[in-house]
Parts: sequence; C-alpha cells; structure tokens
Amino acid sequence: MDLRVGNKYRLGRKIGSGSFGDIYLGTNIITGDEVAIKLECTTTKHPQLHIEWKFYKIMAGGVGIPSVKWWGTEGDYNVVVMELLGPSLEDLFNFCSRKFSLKTVLQLADQLISRIEYVHSKNFIHRDIKPDNFLMGLGKKGNLVYIIDFGLAKRYRDAKTHQHIPYRENKNLTGTARYASINTHLGIEQSRRDDMESLGYMFMYFSHGSLPWQGLKAATKKQKYEKISEKKMATPVEKLCRGYPPEFATYLNICRSLKFDDKPDYAYFRQLFRNLYHRCSFTYDYVFDWNVLKGETRKNDTKDRQKERHSNQHPDIGDNIDAGATATDNHRLVTYDAHGRGTNTRLSSANEINAQSRMQSVDAGVRQYQRSRGMISKAREGISATAEAADHHKYYQSHNHRINSPSVDVTSRHVLPTSVVATPIHVSGNHRPQPPPAKDRENPISSSNDVYAVRQSSRLRKH
Repeated sequence: MDLRVGNKYRLGRKIGSGSFGDIYLGTNIITGDEVAIKLECTTTKHPQLHIEWKFYKIMAGGVGIPSVKWWGTEGDYNVVVMELLGPSLEDLFNFCSRKFSLKTVLQLADQLISRIEYVHSKNFIHRDIKPDNFLMGLGKKGNLVYIIDFGLAKRYRDAKTHQHIPYRENKNLTGTARYASINTHLGIEQSRRDDMESLGYMFMYFSHGSLPWQGLKAATKKQKYEKISEKKMATPVEKLCRGYPPEFATYLNICRSLKFDDKPDYAYFRQLFRNLYHRCSFTYDYVFDWNVLKGETRKNDTKDRQKERHSNQHPDIGDNIDAGATATDNHRLVTYDAHGRGTNTRLSSANEINAQSRMQSVDAGVRQYQRSRGMISKAREGISATAEAADHHKYYQSHNHRINSPSVDVTSRHVLPTSVVATPIHVSGNHRPQPPPAKDRENPISSSNDVYAVRQSSRLRKH
C-alpha cells in the first residue's frame, strides 16, 4: 500500500521513535529526495509536534537550522516533514576513537559559535548544548553543522522590546550536567553566557577525549550531579585547558566573566579561534577527521581486496606487500598526527609553550576583551585574569547557594533492531531530562523537538 502525506511524500519504513510519536523515512515523489516524517496521534494528551513546528518556523532561514518541508494533519495523525540530516558530533566523535584533532575542533568551533549566535538573535537560549544536539548535513551539505533539539529552549528576552528576563536563583538544573555552566549548577537562571560556557566544555571534551567530571560514581542521581558540580568548580580553567593553546582558556574565562544579561561578543570568539587556525597554518578545506578516517578505510579496503587476490596466487609476495603497506600507512598517519590529529600533545614539541607564558597569554586575552568593553574597573586593573578566576573558584566553593538537582526524569535512548539498516540519530541522550508536559512549561515554545536523521550504517563502519 502506497501511503502518502501532504500529497507528495511517500511514507517509508519506521526509523525511530520520539516522546511525541514515530519517525519514518520518507521520499518526495516528485524530486526523489529523502526526508524525515514525524507522526503524532491527534488524540495524544499533550501534543508537542505543533510546538516543534512553531519553533522551527521562528528559526526558519538560518544557516544550520533544519527546514520543515510540510506540516499538517493526515487522518488520525499530526505530521511534520523535515529535512533529513546526518550523524551527530557525538556519533562522529565515537567514530574517530573519541578524539578530534585541533584542526577539526577549530573548524567546528567557528560553526558552533555561529549557530548559537543565530538562536540567541531569535531571542531564545538553547539550554542543552552538547555534541548530541549538533548534526552534520548530508550530500552537498555534508560539512555543514546543524543545531537541533530545542525541547529545553527558553525565551530570554521580549521579541519587541528586547527586555531581558530577570535574574533569579534557586532554579533546578536544566540541561545536561556534563556540559552545564557553573552558574547553572548553582541554581542561577540561565542566559546567553551559559550556552557559551557549555560550548567551551564541548571544545575541551573533543580535544581531551573526556572531561574531568566524567565517570564519577554516586549512589543517586542527585549525589552524582552534586559531585559533578563540585569537581567542575574545583577545576581551574587553566588546568582544564592545560596542554592546549591558550585561546581555549581565554574563551572560557571570558564566558565565566560575563554578567547575567551581557551579550557575548560572538565575532570576537570566532576571530580568536580563526587567528589560532591561521597561526597553525591549517587550510580551510572543510576536511574533518572523519573524512580522513573514512578515506583511510576505503583505501585499506581496496588494499585488502588486492592483497587477498594477489596472495591467493603468490602467498609469499602477498605477505611482503602487507608489511610494506602497513609501514606506509603508519608513516602517513604519524605525519598527520604531527599536525594535531588525535593526539594529546600540543601541535608539535617545537611549539610547546611553558606554563608561565601560557598564563600571561590567557591573562592578556581576557584583559583585552574586558578592557575594550569597559568590564574592568581601575581597582581590578592590576589583578591578573587567572588570579581573578581563582577568586571565582573560592567564591563558588564557599558560596551557600543551594545546588539543585533535576526534578525531572532522564530519558533513555531508543534502540532499533540491528536488522534495520537506516538508524535514527537519537538526540535524547542518556543525560537529557524529559521536558515537563506542555501545559506546565515556563515557555510556550518549549517542547521535545527531536530531529532525527538517517544514515547508511556502512558510512560510519570501521573495518
């Protein structure tokens, strides 16, 4: 039976599920383009699909914002037809053995800052910045980063007057604890600065492979969130960014120095990392680590097939070819590693910066930013940014704010049978709180907006 929605989209196989309903692979019968089709029963108690559609309507037109192809009702279902997307940054991070090169991190940083800036320009804060919520495009848009999942987003200012929401305390933690800002852990109302700080933790997560507050053991979720908060507040920025260019510490220190209603200087942040990119002599070729790795896999597959055919005729010669190919591959990989890929080292041993000069560089960057914006008083002029950051840590540790743990449940990932070739990109990761029912939300546009994508399993398979 040929099922269609919106008169021109053919409903295909089911590829996933969300809190609102099911997701199917669809096809535009006119162009042949594949799309994602979301279905939600019209009789559901708390419909969310129309809220998702309204949110993407507000965001429509932005670079890296998934496009909605069609919205309406078909029979007993509310339907949204959306652009099909590729794997998430978390998926690609795992594919690259949980380590990104400096080049890849900087290329991503440029796009990620721009995505958050656009969301903020539409008067919303995301409040759940994490690798799962950034997906790569497909085809010609394969190097474009998309931002998704606005289920926890909130309006931070009035669209007409730009009146900022008031400062408040004793707020429950909203978002993912691993990437949450310190102020969020302290129960302070989130604003633009918190999205930016969370992004800084993502940069270090991609660079290090993990964050110091991962893997902490606790008897309850509440205790675990408290341990994460304590570890995060006890880890100075300079320690977190040790072994990497000072721009990362500068970025985080500036984010932490922002006031509640401050507008981040997105252009400054982009330029900060672009200058580092040029200093490292990287090429703007939009080649990410996973592109290189998939290229290596294809080449190795070809070599393996050639070797197998050859060894069947000449076993001894085949063995020699195998050894030679391995040596060549290792040499090529080592050469690439020297430029920053997949290593814990700095760019190279010749470029190592001693601790003192790193501190001075971080101080200079933060102070330059603060001075140019009148954020530093004469009384604080002689105090270094790192010393000021240390004062902040003492404040955090002695502050008697109640550290709140989420009062909402945590959703689990939906797992499809292994027989399904096309799998959804699940953006409701293990740490993501389930948003409250629509009628109880602070913000009318604040629902679960899972954007699912399909990718062929062979695209990300290591051999």
